[in-house]
Amino acid sequence: MGKAGKSVKIALVKAPATKPSAKSAALKPIPLKLAPAADDAPIIALNLPMAKLSPAVAPYFKKCQEKLGFIPNVLVAYAFDMTKLETFVAMYNDLMLGESGLSKLEREMIAVAVSSQNRCYYCLTAHGAAVRQYARDPLLGEQMVMNYRAARLNKRQRAMLDFAVKLTAQPGNLDEADRERLRRAGFSDHDIWDISAVTGFFNMSNRVASATDMRPNTVYHGQAR
Repeated sequence: MGKAGKSVKIALVKAPATKPSAKSAALKPIPLKLAPAADDAPIIALNLPMAKLSPAVAPYFKKCQEKLGFIPNVLVAYAFDMTKLETFVAMYNDLMLGESGLSKLEREMIAVAVSSQNRCYYCLTAHGAAVRQYARDPLLGEQMVMNYRAARLNKRQRAMLDFAVKLTAQPGNLDEADRERLRRAGFSDHDIWDISAVTGFFNMSNRVASATDMRPNTVYHGQAR
């Protein structure tokens, strides 16, 4: 990934269903607005200037700008190194948007429960907004951020989040009984892998975000409320 001659497929933001017209294709690229004026600056506490965007990343950033109206700060934070950025995005897309027995909402719920356990400001803000959007339920989003046990979850969701939080806080204490509880709640062994992988990814992301004092885009705070 990231080497010359190889293309990288990045799909965090879906492409429009219709092809651009010849007129729109001829327009000059829009300038990238990396952060609204109201956002915290700097985005991270490390001095890591942005590198030149790779052929895979440049159109992806432009698509984020067009579809979202901003570039998520986590992408800007990783943009000092294109290989790291492309690897991060590929892993995110596979785990959060790829085929899975877990719904996108369930995966976002894992992200928030794990981030709440780790008290990660960036991920709680960004993925709390995602839970509100997918669930169309601002209350659920708030409960997930504060304490998922306060939410009125079904048996499947509670088993999934209990497993994810135990894996986060007490990984050495997991045993077959924990996996069996997921099976009884309706999860396949493939689903258990996906729950574990999403949990692991956000434990990594939480730690990097906290270590670098990564600041979320201000726009997340007001989404889906």
